[in-house]
Amino acid sequence: MQLTATARTARTARGTRTESTAGDAAVRNATQPGTPESETRPEAQPDARRDADGMAVAAFILGLVGLLVMNIVLGPIAVVLATIALWRGTARRFRALLGLALGLADLAVLAVLVTVNGTVVWGFGG
Repeated sequence: MQLTATARTARTARGTRTESTAGDAAVRNATQPGTPESETRPEAQPDARRDADGMAVAAFILGLVGLLVMNIVLGPIAVVLATIALWRGTARRFRALLGLALGLADLAVLAVLVTVNGTVVWGFGG
């Protein structure tokens, strides 16, 4: 059995790799375009989950701070981050829902300010 008849070399960006023509499915999937990374990299899932958890916390904090200052900017950002965190399946689902609710409350406060005062700024006193 000749090695050259059963194997071929493929050049990649990292160097030279030998893969079997009979097929190691994982190696072939890694070299084919359009293959999802979750199939080729088992550690991709925990990273995405950790990012989603961070987005849920950030949405909560931005929504809370947005009730006091800069609700025109922080409200929509909180809504977007909370939606992405929920879509990615965060472990902190309740916190993401709170961030979504607070972001929407920021936008409601903004709508009330524009309607009542005709401005996007509010303060105490006159």
